[in-house]
Amino acid sequence: MITRTQTKVIHIGGIPIGGGHPIAVQSMTNTDTRNVSATVAQIHALEAAGCEIVRAAVPDTEAAQALREIKKQIHIPLVADIHFDYRLAVEAIRNGADKIRINPGNIGSDNRVRQVAETAGAAGIPIRVGVNDGSLEKELLKKYNGVTAQGLAESALHNVARLEKYNFTDIVVSVKASNVPMLVEAYGIIADKLPYPLHIGLTHAGTPQKGALRSAVGMGALLGMGIGDTMRISLSGDPVNEITTAREILAAFGLRPYGPHVIACPTCGRTGINVIEIAERIETRITHINKPITVAVMGCEVNGPGEAREADVGIAGGKGQGLLFMKGEIIKKLPERELEDALVAMCEEL
Repeated sequence: MITRTQTKVIHIGGIPIGGGHPIAVQSMTNTDTRNVSATVAQIHALEAAGCEIVRAAVPDTEAAQALREIKKQIHIPLVADIHFDYRLAVEAIRNGADKIRINPGNIGSDNRVRQVAETAGAAGIPIRVGVNDGSLEKELLKKYNGVTAQGLAESALHNVARLEKYNFTDIVVSVKASNVPMLVEAYGIIADKLPYPLHIGLTHAGTPQKGALRSAVGMGALLGMGIGDTMRISLSGDPVNEITTAREILAAFGLRPYGPHVIACPTCGRTGINVIEIAERIETRITHINKPITVAVMGCEVNGPGEAREADVGIAGGKGQGLLFMKGEIIKKLPERELEDALVAMCEEL
């Protein structure tokens, strides 16, 4: 059983994070935010996949102003991603952003940070102090002779203090890196020193396959330490992949049971059916089911039900026929051609 670090509760729109609340899954659009229709369409796809908080880049005033119309057409909290120009943060807040993500290291002077903090405070929205390995302050790069976990943590602690100086404490913190050991060390440092909820993620993790694997390693380490209140998996490509990856990681830890989970044997010389193809088809055919069930596709009717007894339902194939089973108990024997449909039907009945 994982004991989660207790942090302050912060609300992003209607989503509470911290304080033991479920770890919220986030993503970020990769459309031009100024293109309202394209951005809304992508957010709707993310919503359908299970995204709970979405972030959009705000590179200029037009993008900041587009947030108002985007927000009218979506159903989840909208976060404005700000770099360099504090005025864009202020404009985004005025146009209804539910949270602001800034990197105080590139936002400028204390006076600029103060204006952002005061505007966010008046609007009642949180700020994420988003430190990452690509924009660490020059003095910290010099002090630590490059990017290090200590430098990332020191930047986060310093910039949180800059907001606290103006009595702003609705804060979320992240210290993202693309190096997994550095990431884990940096989060470990700040988790012991800050009361605020932590946004976790491996920055620019990479392509969907390798990026998902690297993210799973990093997020697994942090989640195992009880660290993390909200998560974004940063992958190159369709951001819907980020949601499915995050959900799988959280489900694997038993932290957020999302829909069906298909398990399948790796196959061997005893395999009697095409496990790989059937498992892939089953996974696609049961995506509409919301219940957190475990579904097994096994290739051997001798060992299948026993090896997959933890599964709620499953099939095990033989030569021309196979078994349909539930919790390791055989329900009936069926011709091979009927196995797949019977399994889908049983999943829908549970």
